[in-house]
Amino acid sequence: MIVLGIESSCDETAAALYDSTHGVLSQELYTQIPLHAQYGGIVPELASRDHIRKLVPLIDATLNQAKISAKNIDGIAYTAGPGLAGALMVGAAVAKSLAFAWNKPCIGIHHMEGHLLAPLLEAIKPEFPFVALLVSGGHSLLVQVEKLGAYQLLGDTLDDAAGEAFDKTAKLLGLPYPGGKALSELAQQGQARFKLPEPMPQHLDFSFSGLKTAVRLLIEKNSPMDAQTRADIAASFEAVMIKSLTKKALDAMKLTGLKRLVISGGVSANQKLRYHLDKLAASEHFQVFYPRLEYCTDNAAMIALTGALYLQQGLKDQDTSINIFARRPLGFNQT
Repeated sequence: MIVLGIESSCDETAAALYDSTHGVLSQELYTQIPLHAQYGGIVPELASRDHIRKLVPLIDATLNQAKISAKNIDGIAYTAGPGLAGALMVGAAVAKSLAFAWNKPCIGIHHMEGHLLAPLLEAIKPEFPFVALLVSGGHSLLVQVEKLGAYQLLGDTLDDAAGEAFDKTAKLLGLPYPGGKALSELAQQGQARFKLPEPMPQHLDFSFSGLKTAVRLLIEKNSPMDAQTRADIAASFEAVMIKSLTKKALDAMKLTGLKRLVISGGVSANQKLRYHLDKLAASEHFQVFYPRLEYCTDNAAMIALTGALYLQQGLKDQDTSINIFARRPLGFNQT
């Protein structure tokens, strides 16, 4: 089965072709980072307009790259949410229009479910069941995964997600947008010498707003900062974030008794986090799986994969109406 995937939930426009036998055939991605950087964050209206300009040419490029025509496609998958409403509408409208024109089944995919299943794009895939730690810009989740569509939420985001906390802390430190990667690079030059509070250590839920506030107070206390102090604060923040995420992951593994951990989402690209999770997996005797770096951040390959898995089960959207959502439990919701 060959599925066209479309991703437009935030500030990346992406298209991909996924073959359930041969894997990813082609993919294209356009990032809006330069567009939003001058504003220090994402401007939703500008994001939506840019998706309109870029999406159809990216789909054409994806088809041309794989030398595949519409008649060879078996279905279309698109990100239905969560995300920016206007941006989601662009992807959904294009997907539904193509499905109607090409007479193909279409399916809306939960963005975080796409991240959850992204490691299935790799040659060495995790088998069900497993625990998934999803850490992205807008969401932090711990999920017990029994099989496709069978998810038990173990921990959820109460306020700031992990990626959001990285970006906001980077902004406090005067780093450019997007700040998460810049903060990690700055942290490599520092020492984690400042004591910061570990967020909710006895719970599986995620709350990073207090950590962000603690960093703000630390910056105010040490202002004006020299370069080394700035790097040390970045290192201290990153260290407590990694400690929190690894502890919650281990607690979830012990709670469920499972021996496979999947970590995905934008923050899963953090190399120190991967290093500490690998050490933890070795000492606690469980396996850990990551997507490659290009599949950690938003991409269409994970959407096409997830769509293919559901379409193979005969699930699809029931009509041409455009349905997006801001929040919904993981899994496919037939519309």
